[in-house]
Amino acid sequence: MRCRVFLLALLTPAVVMAADPVPLVRAHAHNDYEHPRPLLDALERGFGSVEADIYLVEGRLLVAHDRKDVKPERTLEALYLEPLRARVQRNAGRVFRGGPALTLLVDVKSEAASTYAALHAVLQGYAEMLTTFRAASIEERAVTVIVSGNRAVKEIAAQPIRFVAVDGRRSDLEQNPSPLLVPWISENWRSVFAWRWEGAMPDSEREALRQWVTRAHAQGRKVRFWNTPDRAEAWRILSEAGVDVIGTDDLKGLQEFLLPWERGRPRPPE
Repeated sequence: MRCRVFLLALLTPAVVMAADPVPLVRAHAHNDYEHPRPLLDALERGFGSVEADIYLVEGRLLVAHDRKDVKPERTLEALYLEPLRARVQRNAGRVFRGGPALTLLVDVKSEAASTYAALHAVLQGYAEMLTTFRAASIEERAVTVIVSGNRAVKEIAAQPIRFVAVDGRRSDLEQNPSPLLVPWISENWRSVFAWRWEGAMPDSEREALRQWVTRAHAQGRKVRFWNTPDRAEAWRILSEAGVDVIGTDDLKGLQEFLLPWERGRPRPPE
């Protein structure tokens, strides 16, 4: 009996310990906090980016899509920063052991300047795991925070040391700010392209998408679009055009689509 227990003790860790997921640098969990297990569901599928909408409510950063849905226990710290810190400590300083930095896209829903001031104060408590930005340099760590939504751009840019970068818009392609300040360009697909994902994509729209991506990459920025369909046809068009960040609510579907890309294998036939 003792031998049996000993053997089970030896075998149990191998049975219950799940293999680390393949990090999917293009995969972005849109409105991640709406999943049954915020952050954890996305990380278990290897997502390289997660999105959290925040409101500043009585001095606390609460995560919710709408102001009416905020709950005092659903703070940015509780849902994201604390679990990430614990994971980074377990994984030798990375979210995915030996993998790339994770992007935490913080979409500010309340007033820009006051919310960012509160965000900066909170992030200072997690500085050891956060990518640090200066005017002319970047020190990448386990988690890179990018501020979207109501962006306090002037306040962020004025800081000599900061723990966030800014999610850019179409105007930033024209103004060309430093990619250390604006490393992403994100836009509503419908505000840029006339094609609405019905029928074949016109050659003119395909070329416009290619030029958009090429221009952003030439400036050292990644590209993301929102308001795109959650299906393989759309993911394929975006991926083949070189779009860097693909958002989804379908974590399983996008993981299965992107895994062949990350593993360097041909994609399975449709």
